[in-house]
Parts: sequence; structure tokens; C-alpha cells
Amino acid sequence: MNTQGTRLHIGLWHKEFWLMVLANLLLSMAVTMLIPTLPIWLKEAAGLDNRQVGLVMGSFALGLFLPGAFCSYLVQQYRRNVVFMICVLVLAASMTLPFFKLPALHLYPIILVWRGLQGAAFGLAQMVLSSTLIIDTCESHQRTEANHSATWFGRFALSLGPMAGLLMMQLSSLIVPSSIPASPMSTLNVFFLALVCCVAAILLVSFIRFPFRIPEDNLHVLSLDRFFLTSGWTLFLNLLLVTTAIGMLMSLPVPVHAYGMVMLGFLLALLAQRFVFCDAELKSEVITGLLLIGASLIILLTSRYSPLTTPLLGLGVGLVGGRFLLFFIKLSRHCQRGTSQSTFMLGWESGLAIGVGVGYYFFSGRTMEMLMVAFLLVVAALLMYVFWTHRWFLEHKNR
Repeated sequence: MNTQGTRLHIGLWHKEFWLMVLANLLLSMAVTMLIPTLPIWLKEAAGLDNRQVGLVMGSFALGLFLPGAFCSYLVQQYRRNVVFMICVLVLAASMTLPFFKLPALHLYPIILVWRGLQGAAFGLAQMVLSSTLIIDTCESHQRTEANHSATWFGRFALSLGPMAGLLMMQLSSLIVPSSIPASPMSTLNVFFLALVCCVAAILLVSFIRFPFRIPEDNLHVLSLDRFFLTSGWTLFLNLLLVTTAIGMLMSLPVPVHAYGMVMLGFLLALLAQRFVFCDAELKSEVITGLLLIGASLIILLTSRYSPLTTPLLGLGVGLVGGRFLLFFIKLSRHCQRGTSQSTFMLGWESGLAIGVGVGYYFFSGRTMEMLMVAFLLVVAALLMYVFWTHRWFLEHKNR
């Protein structure tokens, strides 16, 4: 075996895996840092109104789904790491558009297509990364742990990305750290930082050598393989309700330290998964997470400036996201692990994009109404999980 170059008993956290999860973190940060900062540029530099901003931010969700049916064909017909790097390169190139002078007459349609293109590039890159590259860097018995760990790095980007974007705007504008910048020129540095993150992700993956795999005999150009797990539509809808509510909250103007407190909640969720829920009843983790998200929304409705809000929110989101990912894995059949990962990613990312779009389109300047709608979505997700999804999952799981 050793003479054939087979690596035996390799631990999960080896060099190649570290490079992959760091690439995932940087790629996700490049996208999430635009969530609080891009609307500022759209309003101040591009002159769009709140409804147009909402449609632009929401178009990212549509873009996520557009290239998915080609994912299986591309990663089998071409080298999968090259497909990933080209997608990230397209995303990096898209970050340069704000630096050019655009025609005012067709500015809004151009930006709408541009944001959708970003969603398409990011979505395909994430599908290749989660469904293929990360799995290729670990042994078969470590794949669940690998998927779980790599997704947590992407989840950290949900707080680190906006923090980096807002801090870059503050440093560029030379303003008081506790305030939120509103200068369209300072957002250009955010786009440059996002570009740097994309390039760094490409470099990290380029250091890894992936073996070439022969394509399947009956290879179809369009396929649901590595794209969408149709048997997981119930989990997908349940997850979409939660992430849409979270996305609506991310459309609110909040200070930098709020995202730092969300990060604290994520770290608490990691500890809770390790020491609190390891032997608990299966449904307890999701129910607890949804209750915590609901509690944070109630606090927001009664006292918007409570320091408890963001840690509770991060703790709840971390618990729900981690458990739903494992549910998708357990729902998949043989050779469907990659498809389950892509489906989870689509439910997570599209829900966030839809939520941000809805927040700007319908609820700009109507914070209390938006918080109430977000709360109702979380309640609907909780009721759906308790009375339908969990029982449905137990009847349909395959692992």
C-alpha cells in the first residue's frame, strides 16, 4: 500500500484541510462584508432608492441557483479545483465594477445583473468547494466532521465579514469608531478588500494537489447531482424560514461591535454542541436555537440596545445551522453527500439574501414592523419543525 502512495490514518486537520477551510472563510468573508456596506454604495454613489436596493440585494439569491445544474458536469469534465478558482476569479473581477464610471441611463439594470453574477460565481464556487474539494481532502470516515468543521468557518464569516467591511469603511473615512460610515467613496476600499480575500482564497487552493478523476460514462450537462437534494425539500424550506429572518435583521444599520457579539454567540454555540447537546434528545438543539433566536427578537422589540440580543442571536443561529447541516447529511443516500451540502448552502445563503432584500424593499424605516415579521417567521419555523419536519426527518433519514 505504501509503495502506491496511499496515505494511511491521516488526521482531519492536516495542511490541505486547513488551506481549504481558510479559503472557505476568505471566500465567505468577501461576500458577507458587502451585506452591510454595498447598500451604502448603491444609495449614495449609484443613486438607487430602497426598493431598488432591495431587488439588487435579493438578486444575489437568484444567482446562487443559476449555475447549479451544471455543477456535476463541470467538476467531472474539468479539474474541480480549476473550476473553483475560475469561479472565485470571476467573483474577484466583479469587485472592480464600482471603480469604473458606468452609464447613468442603464445603471440600475447593470447593477442588478452584476449582483446576480456575483451570486452565480459564489454559489458555484461553494458547491464545488463543499461537495467535492473538501471531501477530496479527507478520508471517508472523516467526511461528516470535515463538512461540519468547514461549514463553521463559513458561518464565522457571517460576523467577521461585516465586521471587516464596516471597519474598513470607518478607517477609510477617519470617523469615530462607534458610528457607522455613510461615505460612498469609503466603500471602494471594501470592494478592494473583498477582491483581496478572493485572490487569497485562490492562492490557498492552488497550493493543494487534487488527483484527476475520469468522468462518468453517462455524463449529463444538466443534473441535480451536487446541486439540489430533492428529497430534502422539507428541511430546505424550514431552514429558509430561519435564514430569511436573519437576513432581515442584517438589513438594519448596526455598529461594528454588534457583529463581534454575534461571533461570541457562535463560539458559545460550538461549546454547547460539544458539552451540552452531545447526548441530548435529537430535536432539542434546533428547538433551543429557534427559541434563542425568538428571544433575541423579543428583546429587540422591547429594548433595541440590550447587550444580550446579539450573543443570543449568534448562539441560536449557530445551534440551528450546525444541526440542520447534519440533518442534510443524514438524509442523503450513498454518493449524495455533496448534493446535501450544496442544498444546505443554498438554503442558508439564499435565505440571507432574500431576507436582506425584503428588509430594504418592504421595511426601510419601519424597523418595528420588520422585527415583528422576522419574529413570526421564526415562530413559523419552530412550529414547522416541531409538528412536521422532525418527524418527517426521522422517517426519511438514510444514515
